[in-house]
Amino acid sequence: MKLPSVCRISAAAILALAIIGCNKSSTSGASGKKLKLAFVSNNAATFWSIARSGCDAAAKELGNVEVDFRIPSTGGAAEQQQILDDLLAKGVDGIAVSPIDPANQTAFLNKIAEQTLLICHDSDAPDSKRVAYIGTDNFAAGREAGKLIKEALPNGGKIMVFVGATDAENSKQRFGGIKQELEGSKIEIIDVRTDDTDTVRAQKNAEDTLVKYPDVACLVGLYNYNGPAILNAVRSAGKQGKVQIVCFDENDETLEGVSSGDIYGTVVQQPFEFGKQAITKMAQHLAGDKAALAGGKQIVPTRSLKKADIAEFKANLKKILGK
Repeated sequence: MKLPSVCRISAAAILALAIIGCNKSSTSGASGKKLKLAFVSNNAATFWSIARSGCDAAAKELGNVEVDFRIPSTGGAAEQQQILDDLLAKGVDGIAVSPIDPANQTAFLNKIAEQTLLICHDSDAPDSKRVAYIGTDNFAAGREAGKLIKEALPNGGKIMVFVGATDAENSKQRFGGIKQELEGSKIEIIDVRTDDTDTVRAQKNAEDTLVKYPDVACLVGLYNYNGPAILNAVRSAGKQGKVQIVCFDENDETLEGVSSGDIYGTVVQQPFEFGKQAITKMAQHLAGDKAALAGGKQIVPTRSLKKADIAEFKANLKKILGK
C-alpha cells in the first residue's frame, strides 16, 4: 500500500534525526557524557606546567573532555603505578603516561592497556601494548645536545653527564645520541651521575664533580631540573665561563643562564604539544578516528637554543601560555 505523502515526510524526518543522534553519540558517547582522559608525568619538574597548559587548551577546544592531570611527587615508579591504578578505578577512558621505568613496568602497562586506551608521551615503553607514543625523538635530541657540546668544547675536554635515572627510555636514548655524536671527537665522557629526580641531590652531584674532577670542561644535564642544578653549582664554585654547561628544556633558570652566557645551550622540546596532542588524539581515537594514533609513534620536533635565541623563544612561549 502507498503511504500518504505526510507519512513519507515524517519517516524521512525520523531517519534524519536518528542519523544526527548517531553522529553525536560517536563523538560524545551514547550517553552524552564527557570523555575522562588522564595525563601522567614522570616527575614534578616545572616542565610539566607547560604540558598542563596544552592539556587545558585541548579540553577547551574539544568541549567534550575532562582532563585529570597527575604528577608523581617522588618521581618513583611505584607511586606512578599507584596513580595509574587510581585512574583505572575512576573509570577513565584513556591515559597518556611518561613511564619512569619502562623495562620493569611493561607487564603493568600491558594490564592498563587491556582496560583502557593507553599511550605514552615524553618517554616511551615500546615493548608494551600502548597504542602510540607522542613526543620527542630522544636519540635525535641527544645528538643535538652532542653538537652543542662539540661547539662549546672545540678543542675537546672531559664532560660529566647528569640525569634522574638511567633506565628511563628518554634518558637512555638521549645519552645514546650524545655518545654517537661525540664519537671520533676529543671529548671524553667521565661518567653519568643519577639523582632519582631529587633536585638537592642533583646540585650536590654537580658540586661533587667540580671538586673531584677539577679539569672537567663541561657539565651536561639530561632532565629539566638538571640545568638549574648545574648552573647553581658552577656559580657557587665561581667557574662561570671556565666550565661549560649544556642541558635540556626551557626551565626559567635555564633560559636565564643561557641568556647570561653561563649556559652554552639547551635542547628544548615542546611539552605544550605533548599535552595538547595527547588529549586531542586520544579523544579522536575514542570517537572512531583510528588514524589519529596510527603509526605507533608521532614525533614532536626539538630545537637547540643559544644566547641569541632566548628573547624570541621566551616571547613565543608567553604567547603559547597566554601570559
